[in-house]
Amino acid sequence: MYSRRDHDIYISVAHLFCILCMKVIFGVRLKIMSISSEYVKIRLATKDDIDSVIAINIECLPEHYPYSFWLEHLEKWGDVFYVAEVDGHVVGYVLTRVEEGFSRCRGEEAKIGHIVSVAVKEEYRGRGIATALLTAAISALRSIYGVEEIQLEVRISNYKAIKLYEKLGFIKAERIKNYYLDGEDSYLMIKNVLEKPCNIKSIE
Repeated sequence: MYSRRDHDIYISVAHLFCILCMKVIFGVRLKIMSISSEYVKIRLATKDDIDSVIAINIECLPEHYPYSFWLEHLEKWGDVFYVAEVDGHVVGYVLTRVEEGFSRCRGEEAKIGHIVSVAVKEEYRGRGIATALLTAAISALRSIYGVEEIQLEVRISNYKAIKLYEKLGFIKAERIKNYYLDGEDSYLMIKNVLEKPCNIKSIE
C-alpha cells in the first residue's frame, strides 16, 4: 500500500553524488551513515512547508506564485511535490503536476509530467540537492502516474540549469519566444520516459 512516508529519503550531503551515481531507487527510505552531521532529507511536501517553499521561490527565482497556487498543487499532486530538508529546515523544492498534453516525442496526445518550478537555497547549491529532488520527482511521475514524457521550461540564459537537465536526459525541443514576463525566451525541454525512442532530436 502506498504511503507518503515511503518517499522519505535521508542522504548524507557528503555522499550525495556517490549515491546518485550508484542509481539509488527513490521511493524507499534510505539512511546513509557518514561522519558528517548534516543530512539532506528528500520528502514529500506538506501544507506546513508552503511558506518556506514560497520564501525559497522568491529568493531564488523571478517567477512567483500566490499561496493558492502552491496549495492547489499540493492538494492535486502532493505525491509528486518534494522538498529537501536539512536539520529541520526546508532548503529546496521541486513542484510538479500531471497534464493531458501533446507529446513532442510521440507527436500525439499523452499523459505528461510537468516540472513547474525547482529551486535550492544558494548556500546549499553545488551539493546535488537539485539532482536528488528532480530524480525523486521523475521517478514518482513515472511510477505513480505512468507519464510518457516529462516537460519543463527554462530561461535560455540559465546555463547551469540547462546543463543539469541535460545530464538528467532532457533535450531542447523548442525555443519559445518571449515566454517570460520580462521578455526572455525559454527552452521547452523534454525527457522521454518510455522504452520507445523519441522521434525528435535536440534543436541545438
